[in-house]
Amino acid sequence: MQNFQFLHVLRPILHYGLHFIAPGLLAYLFFRDRWKKAWLIMAATIAVDADHLLARPVFDPNRCSVGFHPLHSYYAIGVYILLLFFPKTRVVAVGLLFHMFTDLQDCLWL
Repeated sequence: MQNFQFLHVLRPILHYGLHFIAPGLLAYLFFRDRWKKAWLIMAATIAVDADHLLARPVFDPNRCSVGFHPLHSYYAIGVYILLLFFPKTRVVAVGLLFHMFTDLQDCLWL
């Protein structure tokens, strides 16, 4: 029972830490010359979660976002991968793909 409570608390900490702290590390590693701007852009990709507003209920802790919401669909992920090939959209693409990875790891907790 103690482990379950610990995991129940750890899940959102890990999820939101990956959404906001990990992009800072990625920005520093891959976009060092402009890491602060890259971090802000990658953190701003949280706006992709606006598609959750189309679901009923809007928030369901037991629902996997990846493959369910339109901007979390496999088609959208394909577009995000294509964005990697263009220098002007690369930071956004990394942020969006890392967002999908974060949401996917959250699905594994279910």
